[in-house]
Amino acid sequence: MHELYAMPGHLIRRAQQISSALFAEEVAAQDLTSVQFGALYAIRENPDVDATRLSALIAFDRSTLGGVLERLEAKGWIERSHTEGDRRAKRLRLTPEGEALLRRVEPAVRRVQERILAPLSPTDRATLIRLLGELAEVHNEVTPAPLRRRAVG
Repeated sequence: MHELYAMPGHLIRRAQQISSALFAEEVAAQDLTSVQFGALYAIRENPDVDATRLSALIAFDRSTLGGVLERLEAKGWIERSHTEGDRRAKRLRLTPEGEALLRRVEPAVRRVQERILAPLSPTDRATLIRLLGELAEVHNEVTPAPLRRRAVG
């Protein structure tokens, strides 16, 4: 088992499990997933974004994102409107309810990040974030890639 426990893929999967469990604990009352949070956050930061660009911003498969957007719309957190000149493309915007939800959950999401990093020293925290960012950047071609990220730090 030692070899398995030393595999980066296994450790990244475990870290994702931990992150997901902490997220679920912190925002359980809001009926919100981490992907939904990422979509809402990106829509707030990019009003009138279309789904294709949104999928690039949050590195989420475009076809799967459609279902996420349908659920967000059904919950009343986003609205979709047609783009002038292209009836197929829809602009995405938060509703007032979506804005309020983000304001409510952002402290909990910050707590998730703090809890994930709590066991590490400040130096190790910065190193982990930097290394994870580098891995994501270098391997963008194997998943739905986000738009080039800005340097963190």
